[in-house]
Amino acid sequence: MRTSTPLRRKLISVAAVSAALFTAATTVAVAQDSPAEEAAAPVPAAQTEAAPGTTAERLIVGYKSGAAEAKSNKAAESDAAAKGKEAGEDLDFQRRLGSGAALVDLGENLTGMDVADVVAEYRADPQVAYVVPDRLNKPLATPNDTEYTKQWDLFESTAGMNVPGAWDVATGSGVTVAVIDTGYVSHSDVGANIVAGYDFISDATVGNDGNGRDSNPADPGDWTAANECASGDPAYGSSWHGTHVAGTIAAVTNNSKGVAGIAYGAKVSPLRVLGKCGGYDSDIIDAITWASGGTVSGVPANANVAKVINMSLGGGGACTTATQSAINAAVNRGTTVVVAAGNSNANAANYSPASCSNVISVAAADRQGNRSYYSNFGSVVDIAAPGGETNSVTANGILSTLNSGAQGPSSESYEYYQGTSMAAPHIAGLAALMKSASASLTPAQIESAIKTNSRTLPGTCSGGCGAGLADATKTVQAVSGSSGGSTGGTTFTSTSAVSIPDNGSAIESSIAVSGRSGNAPSALQVGVDITHTYRGDLVIDLVAPDGSTYRLKSSSSDSADNVSATYTVNASSETANGTWKLRVQDTAAQDTGRLNNWKLTF
Repeated sequence: MRTSTPLRRKLISVAAVSAALFTAATTVAVAQDSPAEEAAAPVPAAQTEAAPGTTAERLIVGYKSGAAEAKSNKAAESDAAAKGKEAGEDLDFQRRLGSGAALVDLGENLTGMDVADVVAEYRADPQVAYVVPDRLNKPLATPNDTEYTKQWDLFESTAGMNVPGAWDVATGSGVTVAVIDTGYVSHSDVGANIVAGYDFISDATVGNDGNGRDSNPADPGDWTAANECASGDPAYGSSWHGTHVAGTIAAVTNNSKGVAGIAYGAKVSPLRVLGKCGGYDSDIIDAITWASGGTVSGVPANANVAKVINMSLGGGGACTTATQSAINAAVNRGTTVVVAAGNSNANAANYSPASCSNVISVAAADRQGNRSYYSNFGSVVDIAAPGGETNSVTANGILSTLNSGAQGPSSESYEYYQGTSMAAPHIAGLAALMKSASASLTPAQIESAIKTNSRTLPGTCSGGCGAGLADATKTVQAVSGSSGGSTGGTTFTSTSAVSIPDNGSAIESSIAVSGRSGNAPSALQVGVDITHTYRGDLVIDLVAPDGSTYRLKSSSSDSADNVSATYTVNASSETANGTWKLRVQDTAAQDTGRLNNWKLTF
């Protein structure tokens, strides 16, 4: 077994990883044992690449639970050798991942067709549950002081996350958040809240610290020279990305310096998976497993099991079975997994881990409450949080802890960054506050409460930004039993579509609510899904059982399509049971629409 191959790794640039993997347009031929055999299905290019145009050098193989290879390293090694012989390649079982899957090295200088041959061999084996390339991932931030007044993202009424009120209830005490990222560089404004983590980078070239895995998650810097990762790439300075994320979550607060952390009573365990040119799925899978209390071969047991994981990273291509399996296991252990939606202004369904199930996928909002121009979007996005925009005004970014070193560590500093990488730790910090307020909360309950207690984005979000903009105070109050929020317990829905006439009379759709006691909550959630080609024409009202009306949306000059939003209504003066109505009117000519469905969540 090879123990190190630092010189042969063909690493790719951070920029390259952000592009979506080819999924359908390109396929490669699969080797056949004999002309008489039935042809196997072609292997898509996405199954042979670590990133677009970069052939995979390792595969992650998941075996079915009954297979010997699922438990025996010797059996997995023998299977790799046998399949390599069939495909005409020298395969090498490297290690068992924390999820139970096998990591298989493909050897040197393989073409896409060579990898496809190997993938086909594994796919043909009925004992193999899945085989996927070991893909590279990247930090999802665009790099750009030290006072709380500059942290608009925490307190501004327009698009801040309304954090200060939550501190009256919880500070994150007793909760550990695992930051799966570039590691941590020493900073006095967050150091007191850092606990032991681990360096999961197994490739010494990626690690840039002279070795492979070890117990030291210190970030040596991820700078690259021009053309180091891919031809044509410019030089990049070190990002200190993981330290910026850690500061947003748990910078020390009330210490008369620097910035405030959202969950400043929590602890951060830095897990290093990203280095020069990115990081591999296999290392990320092991970090997810270990962070949540699972076992990873060769890594000591985790003394700081995390109840929240933050992954401000990602790569092109939908979530693989390998990554999904690790996430599912983590969630089953009771760990909430928060991920960045991505920075490609594209559908997050085509990026991982943004598209994985059982995660809270976070889009970025700017200081005015619009979807940030770079943020991914779509149906897989669960929530929006401040991510900032520094392209025109630097102070409109997210301020957090950093280091001034262009390559290796230098003096500590603070900088404004923008990205869904900055949005995700806002939600990870909120999850830590929630878990601190109510230790029995499950990951599903945390996600539900964050969505239910969010507020409508004050700006626009074409493509979909989930339930809205997260509201920390309302959410933490809800899960702690304080007033002002809903835990998202019961939802009543109308799925009967109603056409909306052009510049005509208002239409109404009814929901009969029963089985509730007392009045409606002060944060009644009204979810609305309307198809319309000029939503500025629309006026939307909620009508209570006694006929009282609550304006959800007024007409405006908003020319965007459709209304897909959740509105919050203080309906505490209304009896909960009875017939509630949604009233919609088109007030201008030339456009028609349809109310697809709407719902009330008490």
